[in-house]
Amino acid sequence: MNLEKLQKTILAAARRQTLDDRVPYAFEQRIVALIAARGAADAWAFWTRNLWRAAASCVGVAVVCGATSLFAPGTTVSKNDLSQDFEITLLASVDQGDSVPTP
Repeated sequence: MNLEKLQKTILAAARRQTLDDRVPYAFEQRIVALIAARGAADAWAFWTRNLWRAAASCVGVAVVCGATSLFAPGTTVSKNDLSQDFEITLLASVDQGDSVPTP
């Protein structure tokens, strides 16, 4: 789309509009002054504020998980040792590779 043609069309349409008496005197100057007084947004302040919020929510999740694990009913001790199950599972592919298939 031709942006210059679009801009000219929009400006021509705006110029054809009659002025409205409902707009207060010097309204646009007051708005521009408010925008200038506000200043540029500080990106570091934005990131800092949101990262502290994220840290607070992470602490909350950690506290809830800790309380849940602390007050959860205990389970019975299984006869199987988890470390042995893990080692057997981890070395299963190595054990299969040691056996040589006979034709």
